[in-house]
Amino acid sequence: MAHCAIVGINWGDEGKGRMVDLLTENYDLVVRYQGGGNAGHTVINEYGKFALHLLPSGIFRRGVVNVLGNGVALDPENLWEEMEQVRSQGVEITPENLKISDRASILLPWHRDLDALEEQRLADKKYGSTRQGIAPFYSDKYQKKTVMVGELFYPEVLKAHLTDLMEWKNLTLTKVYGAQPYTMEMLEKWLDSYCEKIKPFVCDASAFLRDAQAAGKNILFEAQLGSLRDLDYGIYPYTTSSNTTAAYAPIGSGLPSAKIEDVVGVVKAYSTCVGEGPFVCEMFGDEADALRAAGFEYGAKTGRPRRVGAIDLVATRYGVEVQAATEIALTKLDVLSYMEKIPVCVRYSLNGGETDRFPFPAAMNAAKPVIEYVPGWQCDISGVRAWDELPKAAQNYVLLIEKAIGCPITYVSVGPERDSIIIRK
Repeated sequence: MAHCAIVGINWGDEGKGRMVDLLTENYDLVVRYQGGGNAGHTVINEYGKFALHLLPSGIFRRGVVNVLGNGVALDPENLWEEMEQVRSQGVEITPENLKISDRASILLPWHRDLDALEEQRLADKKYGSTRQGIAPFYSDKYQKKTVMVGELFYPEVLKAHLTDLMEWKNLTLTKVYGAQPYTMEMLEKWLDSYCEKIKPFVCDASAFLRDAQAAGKNILFEAQLGSLRDLDYGIYPYTTSSNTTAAYAPIGSGLPSAKIEDVVGVVKAYSTCVGEGPFVCEMFGDEADALRAAGFEYGAKTGRPRRVGAIDLVATRYGVEVQAATEIALTKLDVLSYMEKIPVCVRYSLNGGETDRFPFPAAMNAAKPVIEYVPGWQCDISGVRAWDELPKAAQNYVLLIEKAIGCPITYVSVGPERDSIIIRK
């Protein structure tokens, strides 16, 4: 039996989905344990290209069971539409290969409304939310003012619960934001349109996972976003509203007894960031445009251009520590092939000196990148499948990162396809 978590080391968008899709070959279950539909995992395989937002990235592997754990912000509307899109491309999704925890809380339509309304109110002080309702959802969850998925099977309890929540929520919508209130008729229509459709997939996921553990099944835990977006350890308040760390996997999955033996941290060969907040290594102008175009850096959920920069060894080392990563998958190395010399952020300049330690969030706006350059390889490496076949300059770049972050790089991705990978084990 093996328990492995695949997590993001930086700001998210590192390529976790392609790594889950690859490594699921060795696992029986894939469990998504936190986050919601506010970020995408891009996967390319024999079925086509997909941007998954809620579905676990193991959904494409026959014989693998995928679980949405209790820590997930379960948006029935987005989930059902995503399921239908994936099915339309020939992927089978049934209650046998997709299971939803009855203890997951439902993201209700007003959560998206409140997310957008608050971003509008903040104006130029906004957090850069994707407006998918994540912050209002988790706020309500910790106030004990959400509906659990399992309540769908208790209609009288559900109606009474929703009536109380709607009365409370309408006060905020109307008196704080001047928005239109919800009615029970609106909620019932939404429940019929989406929640009824996902009911066949709902189960006691904790019991299912305990049975799988007892049977010696191999379980892969899939995180959303990355270390620097973690609510406790990230660039607060420009974070998500859940814990993106491997340490949260046992809690958010529904299997508190799980012991995570292996943590595969995913790092992009350069830096990208969607949304607001400090991004010390950021590039601007033509240099940024060239890197963004080479890597096609646009958000999988929003389509908005990602901020880009040199690989940030300070942030990456910190992300490795936060995740307790045991090995690293370095993705998109092929994107850098056009560069004659490759920038690397090796330290930060801060308070009149230089540091290689990640600063407290409030200090980060004053930090400046210390950039050094290493030789590029300037040839196409997308067809390389063996470490020894990589150009020496590309090998040196990987080894430089490995040494700086103190964690072995065991996978090197040279393309988005499942087999575009170099394994160093």
